[in-house]
Amino acid sequence: MTIISPSILSCNFLKIQEELDVFKNIDNLWFHLDVMDGHFVPNLTFGHPIIKQLCTATNKPLDAHLMVTNPEFYIDTLKDYGLHNLTFHVEATKEPLQLLKKTKKYFNSGGISIRPKTNISDIDINLLKEIDLILLMSVEPGFGGQIFIENTWQKLTELMMFKKNNNAHFQIQVDGGVNNKNSKKLIEQGVDNLVAGSFIFSRSPQDYSQLVESLRN
Repeated sequence: MTIISPSILSCNFLKIQEELDVFKNIDNLWFHLDVMDGHFVPNLTFGHPIIKQLCTATNKPLDAHLMVTNPEFYIDTLKDYGLHNLTFHVEATKEPLQLLKKTKKYFNSGGISIRPKTNISDIDINLLKEIDLILLMSVEPGFGGQIFIENTWQKLTELMMFKKNNNAHFQIQVDGGVNNKNSKKLIEQGVDNLVAGSFIFSRSPQDYSQLVESLRN
């Protein structure tokens, strides 16, 4: 079953525990944390105290997406928090393969993220063979509510071909402009994990479960 990862950045922070609790009986669901430093992207979000508290506020797997200029620091300082998956941007480090090995040492799942302008062909083949997950940004990282960028479809085709030719088993996660109008095609194209923020949290909490299922169906 496709994993749905609601992006907490779009939730009501004044009622965050109530927001998280709405999803407690939904299977195959992660919570996505957009960690931004105001440098790699022009927005500032979760700091360490908030991330640490979120890790105790839910039993759902937490998925940290680092949009930071110094992912090495965050990997070192978040390693004991209990996060399930962590991805860092290949554009933010000169040694992505070494950093991935460190990530996988500390987290159950480790992977990479790429911006819309980064080509699949630019990624080291050896890196693709080692990742547990690749996050395709289908909008420019930094802010929610953007429109899905169409070149994501070509990247999905290339990734599926790579998986087939190399017997690779990494998850493909897509984040940005995901809704129930494009989710079916995304799943058909091989996406395992859909991140959705404003699509879910712009509605009433009583609608969250239905919206999650609408992405799968």
